[in-house]
Amino acid sequence: MEDYNCKHLLSKIKLFDPNTGKEEESAVLRVLNSHFWASGGGSGDVLKFENEFAKYIDSSSCVAVNSGTSALNLALSLLDLKGKEVIVPSLTFVATINAILINGAKPVFVDIDPKTLCLDPLLIEKSITKKTACILAVHFAGISCDLDSILKICKKFNLELVEDAAHAVGTHYKQKKIGTHGICVCFSFHPAKNLAMPTGGLISINHKNHQKMKSTLNARRWCGITNRKGTDYDVKEVGWNYYMNEFSAAIGRIQLKKLDKMNNKRKKIAKRYENELNTNKKIPFDKNCSYHMYWILVKNQKKFRGQLLDSGIETGTHYKPVHTMSMFNSIANLPITEKVGNEIVTIPIHPNLSEHDVDKIIFNINKFT
Repeated sequence: MEDYNCKHLLSKIKLFDPNTGKEEESAVLRVLNSHFWASGGGSGDVLKFENEFAKYIDSSSCVAVNSGTSALNLALSLLDLKGKEVIVPSLTFVATINAILINGAKPVFVDIDPKTLCLDPLLIEKSITKKTACILAVHFAGISCDLDSILKICKKFNLELVEDAAHAVGTHYKQKKIGTHGICVCFSFHPAKNLAMPTGGLISINHKNHQKMKSTLNARRWCGITNRKGTDYDVKEVGWNYYMNEFSAAIGRIQLKKLDKMNNKRKKIAKRYENELNTNKKIPFDKNCSYHMYWILVKNQKKFRGQLLDSGIETGTHYKPVHTMSMFNSIANLPITEKVGNEIVTIPIHPNLSEHDVDKIIFNINKFT
């Protein structure tokens, strides 16, 4: 490995960086010149993206929206959660928890598996009460939750499973892509995600009444509008301005075509990290993982991140546990979550990294850990 010195500090390695090219540029120009940029009802590229994504994950139905947050809000709106409880991890982006609150439910935080940082199924049953209605499972950093165990719990206690798959587009669980297990599976296509858009999200629906549920979600994503015929339409319930725009959908269609190739590049980098990083406290290597993020645990999080930034390497902290924030101020007993929150550092893992970049990342992490 090359001996790094000052000349290597001139360029900064980004933590996240969308992989784009001429195909995405052409798609944007095509939409721009069409003057058809938005369709609340979901036609044009939005409809094509929904159908292509449904085929990719083998889903019954998909509804595209403007963000992963919107996907979570809409998915939970199907369950009538007012006054009920939802089991959820605290190690997640705050949008996961906000969606529970917006739908009138109480988040019940459960600790995580220290290996995967996903919900620990062994701890879920202890937190179930008569008010529990749903488990909101988060696939963390691209690794799948233990869905078999969670689904058994759902069946035993008559609970619904909704999945936050913001990190897991292209992730597999036992030969099947994430997206077909829970009643609703919510994806995010933020620019930092494996499938990147300017803004976007999607709900995969897996239910015997999926067509009816899709019709409900289609209305709720566009201000409650139904039965549109020309300029006439009806509104039967409150809805939101959550629809996906045509630019995002056009870019997403190109991104979807090369998603597996981009995820394979992430896996190759993850394999190098697995073999060459000296620390044992890191995300396990799993060929089924899509590696949206790569995390390691360090003793002095702030100092370590500063050392890497000084070396020209961006890092992140994903995430500060939600239950420790002022809005929640929860006294939940989550020792593993809190330990991980104090030690976790996410490092670059994206298709734009060169071999030299990966060499530099490995060299500096080994130097400072």
